[in-house]
Amino acid sequence: MISDFAKRVTEIIASIPAGKVATYGQIAILAGNPRAGRQVARFLHSMSKKYDLPWQRVVNARGSISLPAPFGDHQRALLEEEGVVFDLKGRIDLKRFQF
Repeated sequence: MISDFAKRVTEIIASIPAGKVATYGQIAILAGNPRAGRQVARFLHSMSKKYDLPWQRVVNARGSISLPAPFGDHQRALLEEEGVVFDLKGRIDLKRFQF
C-alpha cells in the first residue's frame, strides 16, 4: 500500500512534461510536506521503474544532477534529448526549465 504522500509524489513526477524539470524540494512542497525532499529522492530511486516515472526530470535545488556517473551522465543525455540545456557548470536554468 502506498501512502497519500507517495501517491501525490507519483502524480506530480508523472505530470512533469518533457523539456521541464522539478526539484526534489519542489515536489515535496507540492505533495504537502515541504521538509521531505530526501523522501522524494528515496521514493524516486525505489519506485520510478515500478510506476514508469520520468525520473530524469527531477534534479536538485541548484539545477544540477545529483546522481554519480554513469547514471548522472545518462540522466543528462535524456534531458538534453528533451531540449533541456546545461550551462558550463552542468546546471540547468531553473527560471527557464522548471515545471
